[in-house]
Amino acid sequence: MTRTGVPETRLWPQLSVRRGRAAVDFYKAAFGAVEDHRVGGTDEHEDVVAQLSVGDATFWISDESPAHGNFSPESLDGATTRMLLVVADPAAVLARAAAAGATVVHPVEDEHGWQVGRIADPFGHHWEIGTPPGAGHRPAGTTPSRPETDPSCRTPILQRDWESE
Repeated sequence: MTRTGVPETRLWPQLSVRRGRAAVDFYKAAFGAVEDHRVGGTDEHEDVVAQLSVGDATFWISDESPAHGNFSPESLDGATTRMLLVVADPAAVLARAAAAGATVVHPVEDEHGWQVGRIADPFGHHWEIGTPPGAGHRPAGTTPSRPETDPSCRTPILQRDWESE
């Protein structure tokens, strides 16, 4: 909230999954997520909608609801989005996610100035876990570039070679 009581503009993604209760437990174990709010997810009402946070990042998890146009990646045989979790130690977070049941798609490497890796969670969502340029990390053998030296410069969008995936 701002000082005037008007909410600040924010974007909070909501991920549709199958097995919502298990997804909440996975994100807690994999990323240290905190459950901020929950509706359902009980034996009496299995479907869950939960607000989770990792540090200052907030996202929602809900059981898929085809009647409302909300499908999990498992139903679509792929996801329409990819999450990017920015952390201080991407290798440690990627290892923690793998230990919790995620599949490592790409190990943490230096790429486009980022230190970044990628996992697929057990519910079909892909997560890039990384540290951007200017966050205390510079790939070996590189010289500072504008995004790394000027904090006011917008970080370029991470591009991947889609042919290699």
